Amino acid sequence: MADVQRIILTVTTDLNYDQRMQRISDSLQRAHFAVELVGRHKRNSKSLSNRAYKQIRLRSRFESGFLFYCFFNIRLFVFLLFRPVDIICAVDLDTVLAVGLVKFLRPSVKIVFDAHEYFTEVPELKDRAGVQKVWNAIGDRFIPTFDAAYTVGPELARIFSKRYGLEFETIRNLSVQRPVLGERPVNIPFRLYYQGALNEGRGLEQVIESLALLDTSVELVIAGEGDLSKYLRDLVQDLGLTQRVQFLGYLRPEELQAPLRTADLGLNLLENKGLSYYYSLANKTFDYIQAELPALHMDFPEYKALQADWDCFYLLDKLEPQHIADQISQIRIESKDYNNKKEQCRVAKNVLHWESEAQKVIDIYKQF
Repeated sequence: MADVQRIILTVTTDLNYDQRMQRISDSLQRAHFAVELVGRHKRNSKSLSNRAYKQIRLRSRFESGFLFYCFFNIRLFVFLLFRPVDIICAVDLDTVLAVGLVKFLRPSVKIVFDAHEYFTEVPELKDRAGVQKVWNAIGDRFIPTFDAAYTVGPELARIFSKRYGLEFETIRNLSVQRPVLGERPVNIPFRLYYQGALNEGRGLEQVIESLALLDTSVELVIAGEGDLSKYLRDLVQDLGLTQRVQFLGYLRPEELQAPLRTADLGLNLLENKGLSYYYSLANKTFDYIQAELPALHMDFPEYKALQADWDCFYLLDKLEPQHIADQISQIRIESKDYNNKKEQCRVAKNVLHWESEAQKVIDIYKQF
């Protein structure tokens, strides 16, 4: 019997909340790999949930910025250099340096790149030319040396394949399949729901401002935290919306099901501030579908393509408070169309689920 291959997957995220990595790690473990998922330990990190695979968190003296990435990559490099392993996966550009250097010193180890986003095109880096230049230099130097690569959508796969001269596969952020929920009445009040990071470019400021333009029967529930957590809470208070906006804070993936069940319209509204968001295909897209929840997405290429195939959500062409308010009002008026989209979610969820995507990622690692 052949030895079990050992895979280490490396991220800079908190392992409790990274749905994509939890799904991939679970699938690879079930496919008889020995999986270790390595992430970061933050000052406010909660204890880890029990998983079938091994979880390791590296501490850093710094929480963010240049010093964090430097320190974390040094820690990660030292950790990987002496760890028994056959395959290492660098998740996003912020772990590529450590993994690339380990490959140089341990050439028998296979390395894989998993791009969750277009890292240098996120809003936080879009206007920071110097920082972009450093990250692009790291990517251009190391990513072509990887043995395999994949990303979240076909458009990003096309862009990355051309840039790095390496064939990128597409592994979409499909959610674990959920049972059919059946009919549920529209809530009064009508609940808008957002889950994810509270960061720049997520359209949250515009959504909150749009709430002030809608009648008091519309409420907003937000699950997540991020760089704008305090700013958004202050904005809610300044607009007198504290009774209509609920912040749930960080929730583990299994804790997201309850608020999804009581929502009426999912939100995934991104500013067109770089190719990362423009070509995104977010986890929440498929979480909403599995919850049979019609959602409002931006009219960007990947969401437009999904809508053409499944007709299970709405597309927004302008990220402006009045336009958002008008769209939400129209959705509430056109109840027949809304109910049709709920039914289309029930159809789509039987096809767009992780169980149908998992074999593709397993095959990438089995080639070694």
